Amino acid sequence: MAKFSDDLKLNVVKDYQDGHLGIRSLAEKYGISKSEVGRWIQLYERFGSGGLVSKEYKQTYSFQFKLDVLRFIERTGSSEMEAALHFGMKNPSRITAWKKAFREGGAEGLDRRKGRPPMSGTSKRKKNKQIKEKEMTSKQKLERENELLRLEVEYLKKLRAFQMDPEGYLEKHKQRYHSNSKKNSN
Repeated sequence: MAKFSDDLKLNVVKDYQDGHLGIRSLAEKYGISKSEVGRWIQLYERFGSGGLVSKEYKQTYSFQFKLDVLRFIERTGSSEMEAALHFGMKNPSRITAWKKAFREGGAEGLDRRKGRPPMSGTSKRKKNKQIKEKEMTSKQKLERENELLRLEVEYLKKLRAFQMDPEGYLEKHKQRYHSNSKKNSN
């Protein structure tokens, strides 16, 4: 989409309101599409000259708002422009993008954030672990704790065996290691 100056937009709308030229004639005169001229006129009628001013920042919309706009279009059969004006939006092309995202990814497609996700103090693994622990039943938690204790006891036994006879322990496990590495290299 080409960028047009705010002054040009205002001049086109003023020319239209003077009644000397229609949308088609204005589009030809300024070298702009008819749909663009029509959109500017509608924005001016709804929001005044502020509707034609391009803002430096992009407004973000909540997931629920996006869903409400799409439901409104589906329920009423409105165009993107009509829905944008109804919801006080100045850029109907956003709604087109939301429709595409919804078509491709369903409701989750609307909730996707652009760019890199914010860094947080907890990693994904920690979050997943916390979620899994919350979902576990008390029996599953006890079984998990029991397994962890078994592993700890087994580790301590091996540690004690190593402390008592380090060379013998290493010799015993060296043979096991070598036989496993030969199997993996083939």
